[in-house]
Amino acid sequence: MAIRKPNSRTPRAHPAASRQSAAPARGGRRLGGRARTVGALAAVASLLALTGCGKADMTKQSSPYANVSGAKTVTLSVQSWVGAQGNVAVATYLLEHELGYRVDTVQVDEVPAWDALSQGRVDAILEDWGHPEQEQRYVEEKKTIARGGDLGVQGHIGWWVPKYFADAHPDVTDWKNLNKYAHRLRTAESGRRGQLLDGSPSYVTHDKALVKNLGLDYQVVFAGSEAAQITQIKQFAKQKKPFLTYWYEPQWLFNEVPMVEVKLPEYTEECATRGTEDPASVDCAYPTTPLQKYLNADFADKGGDAARFLRKFHWSKDHQNDVSEMIASQGLSADEAAERWVRANPEVWKRWLP
Repeated sequence: MAIRKPNSRTPRAHPAASRQSAAPARGGRRLGGRARTVGALAAVASLLALTGCGKADMTKQSSPYANVSGAKTVTLSVQSWVGAQGNVAVATYLLEHELGYRVDTVQVDEVPAWDALSQGRVDAILEDWGHPEQEQRYVEEKKTIARGGDLGVQGHIGWWVPKYFADAHPDVTDWKNLNKYAHRLRTAESGRRGQLLDGSPSYVTHDKALVKNLGLDYQVVFAGSEAAQITQIKQFAKQKKPFLTYWYEPQWLFNEVPMVEVKLPEYTEECATRGTEDPASVDCAYPTTPLQKYLNADFADKGGDAARFLRKFHWSKDHQNDVSEMIASQGLSADEAAERWVRANPEVWKRWLP
């Protein structure tokens, strides 16, 4: 049962898993900032821009840098949520400035990213929130994808209410009491029911199943993207209005809008197994999972220092949130945020160098 952010997501998900956001770098634009190609890469970027964020079919498109034997080039898959963009921003900066690689990034949703990785169209995924079917197919059976290790960040999806509302109504943090507050959470979009705010419709979530199976008087309403969801949450918080939202950790927005998680029925492996077979049957909470990295198998064997570096890339939730907030809230470019973080944290990233 993929816990996050996306896919049919795709991704989600956010965490997640993606876990998009108020961050820049959309529609295939290189996260690092400098133009790297004309010709083939320009054609790819143009196509991605035309199709929109998360719409590119990466089984047909790729970066010309991907899977190039003997070249000091790396292509990273960047997911749509800002935490994943933070991973890629820092990895890109260090690969370029410390190891002398040319880095390209490609925006692609969660499940298509696995296909692209298997085919060598991208070299690495730096934040996966759990896709057991793809893992079984590509890692265990076809062996076209290799495990890249733990990212160091725990991903968790849940339902959240603002702290100011939970402080005034402590029992709202138990799902059994949500119907009591449904009338307080109605919006024009949810009609006569309370609103459960979700992000992108492409995220892999179980919210509709949970609402139905738990007998809740709520309507799932999609904001359209992580960025739109953040905007809506901020508007509610500014007006001190109550809200119930699908959200995930790690996420920098908690720094600006403190939220309290609503306790859902306990996650169990039995529920997860049943949900994998029939997603409409899910009636338990989302799991908490260590977020993982994956490498194309050929790149893992022949990618040299870049592959070794990406395997060693391992940081904390706080580190990721620092970079994410600089991108999404403070208005820095991905390159600027990465450079600022790198200068402030040499004791962390120097351990990643081969």
